[in-house]
Amino acid sequence: MRRLMAMVIGAALVIPVGSGAAEFQLTSPTIKPKSTIGNEHVFNGFGCTGGNVSPELRWANAPKETKSFAVTVYDPDAPTGSGWWHWLLFNISPSVTVLAAGAGNPDGSGVPQGSVQSMTDFGQPGFGGPCPPPGDKPHRYIFTVFALKVDQLPLKPEASGAMVGYFLNQNAIAKASFTGLYGRK
Repeated sequence: MRRLMAMVIGAALVIPVGSGAAEFQLTSPTIKPKSTIGNEHVFNGFGCTGGNVSPELRWANAPKETKSFAVTVYDPDAPTGSGWWHWLLFNISPSVTVLAAGAGNPDGSGVPQGSVQSMTDFGQPGFGGPCPPPGDKPHRYIFTVFALKVDQLPLKPEASGAMVGYFLNQNAIAKASFTGLYGRK
């Protein structure tokens, strides 16, 4: 019995107690998690007729050691065998915690100074909204902010989604995501 009590007390000493630190979060006022993405964000092309405006994104409670941020939008359901990159933005200053609606303009005029929008699978930089094939089930669009341990990723604007993803995963100290849905008949 003493041995069992000693084990219970020992286990209690090594189990971490909640630190009270809030969880790293990503939100949007126009896209609620697991809800349908509105037409203002849908791509305008490939048979879709949306506004193609990137949503406002807000993040909070990043780790203190964050040296930069990156934002991605990815559709794992695209019928490509490798998904579809809808937005890749990196080298965002650690002082930035909000991207305004429309920040993903392909000309780069809305992104934070010093950040880089690289090539999406639409073949251009900037935000490209949802536009799944007609008749497919609704696709998942995963919006993610990465807290990075480096000031900058050593990538050019021509970097592919796969290359950006590689560097993000090598340098991430935390990430926060939400998923929006979109399908068309």
